Amino acid sequence: SISYPNSHSGKNGDYQHVTVMEPIHPVMRSNVNRSGIIELLPSHPHEGANSIPRRSKSGRVIATGTSILTGRVFNLVLAFEADEGQGRAIVDSSFHHFLDYNLDPDKGCPSYVTEPAGSGLKSNRQARADTKTYFLNLAEWLS
Repeated sequence: SISYPNSHSGKNGDYQHVTVMEPIHPVMRSNVNRSGIIELLPSHPHEGANSIPRRSKSGRVIATGTSILTGRVFNLVLAFEADEGQGRAIVDSSFHHFLDYNLDPDKGCPSYVTEPAGSGLKSNRQARADTKTYFLNLAEWLS
């Protein structure tokens, strides 16, 4: 029920196919997949809109997702290199990617969450491995 500029990439507990932008950013690399990139990440019923500020000299889109309701492509992950006294940063379209309920709906959710949950992450080994790789890459790149 949340409308644009939010996008619906899938249910909590499911995964989405992502498009990794060239050149491949270190956060989006995978040593497990033959493609060499992360292909699947957690989905969410309302992904936020992200864009690079005009004044940014170092920000870029490193991965996109697609709304399953509209087919609209949206910026999923943005990366900012250290610049003018500021450290590195990542902007993810949904902080929910990092929460227990999104990763495992069996953990339960707040009472205001009314969307039905999925089980794709639980049943897809690659989706779990890609998500773990994303988290590890993210921590390493930001450290």
